[in-house]
Amino acid sequence: MTEEESTALSPARAGRREWTALGVLSLPAMLITLDNTVLHLAVPHLNASLNPSGLQLLWAVDIYSFLIASLLIIAGTLGDRVGRRRLLLIGAVGFGVASLLTAFSNSAEMLIVSRALLGIAGATLTPSSMSLIRNLFHDPRQRTVALSVWITCFLVGGAIGPLVGGVMLEHFWWGSVFLLSVPAMVLLLILGPVLLPEYRDPRPGTIDFASMGLLVLSLLASVYGLKKLAVEGVAAVPALVLLAGLALGVLFVLRQRGLTHPLIDMGLFRERTFSASLGSMGLALFVMSGSQFFIAQYLQMVVGLSPLEAGLASLPGSLGGVAGSLLAPVALRWMRAAYVMTAGLAVAGAGFVVLAQAGADSGPATVMVALGLLNVGVSPTVVLGTDMMLNSAPPEKAGAVSAISDTSHELGLGLGIAVLGSVGGAVYRDQVSGELPAGLPEGAAASIKDSIGNAVDEISRLPEGLAAAALDVAREAFTHSLVLVSVACGVLTLLTAFMTLGLRKVPALAGPGGPEGAAESEGPGQPGQSGKDDGASGELQEAGGRTTD
Repeated sequence: MTEEESTALSPARAGRREWTALGVLSLPAMLITLDNTVLHLAVPHLNASLNPSGLQLLWAVDIYSFLIASLLIIAGTLGDRVGRRRLLLIGAVGFGVASLLTAFSNSAEMLIVSRALLGIAGATLTPSSMSLIRNLFHDPRQRTVALSVWITCFLVGGAIGPLVGGVMLEHFWWGSVFLLSVPAMVLLLILGPVLLPEYRDPRPGTIDFASMGLLVLSLLASVYGLKKLAVEGVAAVPALVLLAGLALGVLFVLRQRGLTHPLIDMGLFRERTFSASLGSMGLALFVMSGSQFFIAQYLQMVVGLSPLEAGLASLPGSLGGVAGSLLAPVALRWMRAAYVMTAGLAVAGAGFVVLAQAGADSGPATVMVALGLLNVGVSPTVVLGTDMMLNSAPPEKAGAVSAISDTSHELGLGLGIAVLGSVGGAVYRDQVSGELPAGLPEGAAASIKDSIGNAVDEISRLPEGLAAAALDVAREAFTHSLVLVSVACGVLTLLTAFMTLGLRKVPALAGPGGPEGAAESEGPGQPGQSGKDDGASGELQEAGGRTTD
């Protein structure tokens, strides 16, 4: 093949406009994580202002992630019809409005509804952003770097969230942290139409509304039943709701197999690389989000840090996540992706060992070291797992794979908080119940048993001697729950590391500068080069699709 023919077949390289557009697309990625981290930080203030129950607090925290996870695939389908840029901008408007409603919520119920609206709007942002990245970056190496930068922005949101949120909580009310999203959404609305091209499929498949309903109801019913069982113990109603949710999930899977245009192509899960990468990412995010939900409360309610101090104490973890995410593609010069992921998870496991050493009288140093190890170790699995999964599927499935990848991310985040939060909460209540000092008013005892946030608020109104004794019990109980959750997360992390070792035979991915031949050795559309840009845009062009600026 001549040099001219090779150049003609090579995918076009991105220029200044594409990289600037990547910056615009990074805004939603950053804000989705930021909205989770700032709420974790605001929990003590939120407890004092709205007085939510433990169950209401869990719903307020993770209804956002669960609705995003439930609606991502649906949003991706809508993007093919109305246009991906248009859906992104519509979502930006909705996200800004929902942020305002969340900021000014005056009851626990209003907060849950507002967070749900945030989740619905947020579901339109992520798949639109990822699919547009695939359309903008046709060169496989540039696309790997672009995806790495985009995923890093999720971690940057986690890094700046505690700092900016901590400053705002020092001077304003708890809802002010949600106003951070509004100017960013305005910026996206201004720059998006200028920098982002529009992509749509002129011949999309039919929308199966029954599948949409089954997917959402299955997830929400299963999570609701799980939470109620963890909070209230074994009971008939939550057990039946959980079983109903699982049954709806089975019906959803069976329905997809019989549809010409399914929401999820179940055949993708028969590919080992796809399934193992998906599972590894989900489990890594599961342990990370669940542990950080406890850490944010531990730093403020047990160690006694202010919101700003807690944000600063979380900074090593956030920076470690950013570093791990950016270094992961570089490590591909020397080893396969599976070994990079496994090594990272081993570091994360060490972080959980350190976290399990935390005590009720410990300072923040133990948690800071643990967070740094945990986040730097988990992030390579998220970055490389996403890239590996996208490269494992055929080009025509690229859009579906992107939506499934995003869904795995959000499910991992949401389930980590829901499951580990519920388990840790049950451990806390069991520990507190038998240790509270005598003489507590009946209402005060019930509030202290409900959650550590309610305990700190209730104890502040008790007589000094009784308050000190009750606070010691609550802090010890919460620390005990943190340690048990850390041990469970450490075991899950090591199991995930063994799962990633099973990916060691997957061909090397194309990292920046190496390994040599990772991309060049195979022609367009082959696994090494990915060719997946054709799955998101080339497929549409072959089918008569159109691309407009």
